Order: sequence, then structure tokens, then C-alpha cells
Amino acid sequence: MARPTGDSQLTTGAAGTVTGVNLRLARPEDAEATREIYNIEVTSSTVTFDLVPRSLEDQLAWLDQRSGAMAVVVAEIDGQVVGFASLSPYRDRPAYATTVEDSVYVHADFRGQGVARALLGELLEIGAARGFHSVMARIVGGHDASIGLHQSLGFAAVGTEREVGRKFGKWLDVVLMQRML
Repeated sequence: MARPTGDSQLTTGAAGTVTGVNLRLARPEDAEATREIYNIEVTSSTVTFDLVPRSLEDQLAWLDQRSGAMAVVVAEIDGQVVGFASLSPYRDRPAYATTVEDSVYVHADFRGQGVARALLGELLEIGAARGFHSVMARIVGGHDASIGLHQSLGFAAVGTEREVGRKFGKWLDVVLMQRML
């Protein structure tokens, strides 16, 4: 995997897994591509509890808020951003400062190829290098792919928040997962 400040090329030999993916820290010029990937999820799925698509200005501000100790990593294939992952503050009270929350989004055309795993693995390396102690994942109940991804990288389920969200007329649970760095 890449170092926290550089680019990384991933190549695997296994069929059905990602090859030729470049992982790197996001730049402002990635705002539109990451916004497009995210907004599809906002309008068509329950993987995010956002209800309103982000504007380009919103996405630029979101990226800026994750500069410094936080991070956004993008995955590129042939120069196209196909996914992204981020570290965000877990809570705003000072005692939580060494705990972060991850998010991973991959364009539908590139799912099931190892892109999410590569992104999350890179994000965990960055989190450790930047001195974070714990990474939390808040995953909508029933999202087995994301739960499995997190389990495969050492996360454990630590609880379920019952019916804490409502989207598309349904009550939604959140599975809370954690990995110590």
C-alpha cells in the first residue's frame, strides 16, 4: 500500500480483483468525481443517511474539512476516479480526538473488484501513521458487503443502533464496527 503522502499502484494476479489501481490523497480537482459517486448513493440507496445531494461547493468544503490529520483517498483506474474513502472525526468532544470514522464509496461499475478493500486498507495505514488509536465504521443494517469488507480488515461489530435513521419510508438500523490501530 502507499505511504500516507504518496501514490500507490496496486496490481494483483487473482481473477476478479483490482489491477492497475492508483491510490492517492484527494485533491480539490477530485471534488466533482467524488461528488458524483456519493450523490448516486444519496438518491438511490441507504448506505448514506444524507437525503440531499451535495453541490460542488459542498463537496469542496467536505474535502477541505478532511485535510490535515483527516484524509480522503481516491482510487483511480486509467485516470478516472472510481472510488474514495475518508477519515472523519468520530465525535466533536476533545476526548474523542484519537478516534475517527471511516467511509468508503465505490462507483457501481467497479464494485466487487477489490477497490473498496484497497481504499480501506490504505485508509487504515494512513490513520495509524497519523497517530489515531481507533477507527469506527457506522454501516446501515443489512449492508453485508460493507460489513464483510470491514470484518476482513480486522473490524469487529460492537453494537447495533436500532431504527436510528429513516430513508425511503423505512426505519434503518446502524451496525457499529471498530478496529484498534
